[in-house]
Amino acid sequence: MIGAPLTTSMLGQIEPIETPPVDFLAIGPVLALAGAGIAIVLVRALLRRRPQTMPICVALAFAGLIGAGAVQWRLWDVVRDDGPIVTVGSMVRVDPFAVFLGAVVLISTALAVLLSIAYLQREQLEAPEYLALVLLAGTGMLAMTTANDLIVVFVALEILSIPLYVLSAFDRRRLTSQEAGLKYFVLGAFSSAIFLYGVALTYGATGTTSLTGIGQFLAQNVLFDQGTLLAGVALLLVGLGFKVSAVPFHMWTPDVYQGAPTPITAFMGAATKAAAFAALLRVFFVAFPLYRDDWRPAVLVLAILSLVVGSVAAVIQTDIKRMLAYSSIAHAGYVLMGFYVDTSRGREAALLYLFVYAFMVIGSFAVLTVATRRGDDHHSLDDYRGLALRRPVVGGILIFLLLAQAGIPLTGGFVAKLEIFGATAQAGEYGLLAVGVLASVVTAFFYLRIAVATLTPPEEGQPYPEGVERPVDAWSAVVLAATGIVVLIVGLMPGSFIHWARDATLML
Repeated sequence: MIGAPLTTSMLGQIEPIETPPVDFLAIGPVLALAGAGIAIVLVRALLRRRPQTMPICVALAFAGLIGAGAVQWRLWDVVRDDGPIVTVGSMVRVDPFAVFLGAVVLISTALAVLLSIAYLQREQLEAPEYLALVLLAGTGMLAMTTANDLIVVFVALEILSIPLYVLSAFDRRRLTSQEAGLKYFVLGAFSSAIFLYGVALTYGATGTTSLTGIGQFLAQNVLFDQGTLLAGVALLLVGLGFKVSAVPFHMWTPDVYQGAPTPITAFMGAATKAAAFAALLRVFFVAFPLYRDDWRPAVLVLAILSLVVGSVAAVIQTDIKRMLAYSSIAHAGYVLMGFYVDTSRGREAALLYLFVYAFMVIGSFAVLTVATRRGDDHHSLDDYRGLALRRPVVGGILIFLLLAQAGIPLTGGFVAKLEIFGATAQAGEYGLLAVGVLASVVTAFFYLRIAVATLTPPEEGQPYPEGVERPVDAWSAVVLAATGIVVLIVGLMPGSFIHWARDATLML
């Protein structure tokens, strides 16, 4: 009866709702980063004086990163010895694949924070809000690497995207930064809606959003009308293709890379790409392995378009950040090559490529951060002319990382590309291999173009750019040294890194 009071007998008939068990070790890295981000927001609210908040917020950020890294290290031993951890109602799965790409996200986040400290002081930007947004974006990226449900993938996608929209437009004094944030927000919201439509259609066709549940349903049932499912798969590919900057969903990349604060550009280029590819690989290999004949041709088209457009468009650019943006599109094409061949070696090569590329791109943007003038809008080739002559160490690191991205031997970029090409050749995809090799030749041209500019003095009577004379701060020096050393070590001793990537794909 409506309005009748509840009695004891009525309450006794209500069955308690069972909540799914939660393994806090499995979600420990996510909790650590989110906790640090929330703590920074509270510190900013309690301490109004900026000189006091900066060191505290930096300490909290590194405390969260170190805590997340320690738990991630522990998880590698646990999942490798005892098998994957499935928790939160089977919506989260922690396996070697998730730990590997989660480590890439954490390392990229830590390097981005290091690179941002001096940048925030130089540009006089608010550090607490900036650092909190970086950590919250990293939280979403970590959640995406462990997502075992399409709903979790979507939520993680939004958690990482919304802070990045704000960070892209964080420097309100620069019109290019405002433009970058607005374009990223509009196109990002559009891609999220497309992905959500894909989730709805997939649920309508299979009755579940669980990745393992979808795979089991399709293995046990025959769909006589596959239109709904195939439409859902296509929309999922489009939504995630936007995040990995695959052509033709790359329109946002050059403008956002150019306008966003340079440390955020480095963060997006490394961490966002790793997280998006984690979701892309897991969704299609776990949920839709039986439909590989339907989605592989689409991946092949994305790979070829990304390689061709990314490499050719970069040649005609005069702004280095736009060059590296199109370079990022081409690098996404190489990872898609490993995705397309659909073999264990292809997946291993894709993971290794994401690992090495994270260090190459962060190191490259780190040089741009320390060698440019205040305002962060001067990134033409002329602004870096003579950099290697006046500052041999900084310029030498930039040249080395550019050559690594071109695939020159004795660098990590060479090993990563060699693994991708080897997996493609082993699968018998010689046409795709030829496109990849030709794209490497084209991209080598504009990498060498940047290197030559840094070795060429300004024209007679013109002074060296302002940024050439600025000393490197200690935080940025750590980033430059770490990225250069890792890329060199992978190039000289690749065995351990290849085996690490191979172990990460065994349980995918």
